[in-house]
Amino acid sequence: MWAASCLASCCAACACDACRTVVSGISRRSARIAYCGLFALSLIVSWILREVAAPLMEKIPWINHFHQTPDREWFETDAVLRVSLGNFLFFTILAIFMIGVKNQKDPRDSLHHGGWMMKIICWCILVILMFFLPNGIVSFYETISKFGSGLFLLVQVVLLLDFVHGWNDKWVGYGEQFWFVALLVVSLVCYVAAILFSALLFYLFTPSGVDCGLNTFFIVITLIFVFVFTIVTLHPSVSGSILPSSVISLYCMYLCYTGLASEPRDYECNGLHKHSRAVSTSSLALGLLTTVLSVVYSAVRAGSSTTLLSPPSSPRAGSGKPLLPLDKADEHYEEKEKEKEKSVTYSYSFFHLIFSLASMYSAMLLTGWSTSVGESGKLVDVGWPSVWVRIVTGWATAALFIWSLVAPVLFPDREF
Repeated sequence: MWAASCLASCCAACACDACRTVVSGISRRSARIAYCGLFALSLIVSWILREVAAPLMEKIPWINHFHQTPDREWFETDAVLRVSLGNFLFFTILAIFMIGVKNQKDPRDSLHHGGWMMKIICWCILVILMFFLPNGIVSFYETISKFGSGLFLLVQVVLLLDFVHGWNDKWVGYGEQFWFVALLVVSLVCYVAAILFSALLFYLFTPSGVDCGLNTFFIVITLIFVFVFTIVTLHPSVSGSILPSSVISLYCMYLCYTGLASEPRDYECNGLHKHSRAVSTSSLALGLLTTVLSVVYSAVRAGSSTTLLSPPSSPRAGSGKPLLPLDKADEHYEEKEKEKEKSVTYSYSFFHLIFSLASMYSAMLLTGWSTSVGESGKLVDVGWPSVWVRIVTGWATAALFIWSLVAPVLFPDREF
């Protein structure tokens, strides 16, 4: 017994030393990646608790207060939502606390980049406290998470547009025929994939002999968007590139698929009900992958002048250097540059807000967009609210992309 106690103490001390070493190694440059690691940890914890926490949660009286114990799936979903709520509160508190940080001399700047041991402890405490909340609060969080997930999908679109335009500009910048051909090939592949995807949607969600007018409407509208993207992009007044158009077309078709796949399993127009488990697993894996990639990309690109994370005061937001600086003008410029060097390079508040919305979206993916904490104690399957959130997100994506094409033409005197 004494030896076991000593061994446990040694293991705990080693674990603390290891954590202290990792935390002390987080520099100012690597802080953004560290936040991504914390978010990834929340996904791992959610996944583990979804698999193993149900038997324990059945014994917690303020959670299982029903006359008849719900199914195991109820407790699995409830565990994921509680971890997600803790993660959401952690990043939301940071987002609110970081509002207005514009200079590195601000004391909150050091908190954003440092204090990792304290932040990890606070994160753990928040997640644990969520398991002491009544079911009604978790139910309310689950409801607003559907709308927060829609906002995150819009953020994904902005990040996707930033990535695709950067990709296009880089290949065009090479000025060689090989890269122009590569752009054309990639664009054609995306267009062909979008058309084939639409054919698959017609096959799966508009079965013969069944009136599926709503599903047909969703797919046709998405196809119309694809053609509108192409026409507007190739218009002489716009002179856009077909690569962003093709990628956004494929993404809109994917959003249409996720919306149709969220229809109730007993809905006669949902052709996936016979393969619901395989489809849900693939959708979960793909959704989590895009979520992690979006969060990591937002963290890596957070200092770029082309992304919405950079405030106007950022030194990367543009160069104000005079073409022919004179003595006094040059001195004044150098003083301004010194001040800019101390300015923050991206919005800390918006950075944390992305993680808050991603927490909601990942919870919806892990729970299948379902409600787990209704007072009846019964699991409500994916349904029409989830369908409309995803479909409307696809329409908003199309509107945002079209606006990004026509806005510079309609308002030539403004920068976009």
